[in-house]
Amino acid sequence: MNPKNKTLLAPGRKELVITRVLEAPRELAFKAWTDPRQLGQWWGPHGFTNPVCEVDVRPGGAIRIHMRGPEGAVYPMVGVFREIVVPELIVFTSVALDAAGRPLFEILNAVTFAEKRGRTTLTLKAKVISETAEGAPHLSGMKAGWTQSLERLAEFLSTNH
Repeated sequence: MNPKNKTLLAPGRKELVITRVLEAPRELAFKAWTDPRQLGQWWGPHGFTNPVCEVDVRPGGAIRIHMRGPEGAVYPMVGVFREIVVPELIVFTSVALDAAGRPLFEILNAVTFAEKRGRTTLTLKAKVISETAEGAPHLSGMKAGWTQSLERLAEFLSTNH
């Protein structure tokens, strides 16, 4: 593992912290999280697409993403932005929904961006704040899902700046 990229999963899998160094200035990294056209290109694990990617990046604004897996299943997610500090911090909730639109779990996400010499150190903290029995299997993939999403973000930034 690259020592500049770390992933920690707290006991009980209820909180995840990932630190990743991106080869891009933080303004570009921040925009990749807040511009729906860019966000939709990298969000989700490898092989996933995002046929719906809508963000209203302001406190109280909504986020809605429908991830489509390689097998064709769609995984809808909604949430609310709680705090935005351009280009330093994004705090938002994410709620995974089942096929009937019922919440499976809710996560509070905080993403920080720190620049040093044209590179960005991104730290993601994802904390489970509620879950259902049906959501537990999905949560078991949280570490892999976020790790792959951030790999896709790094690749996106390296080819688009």
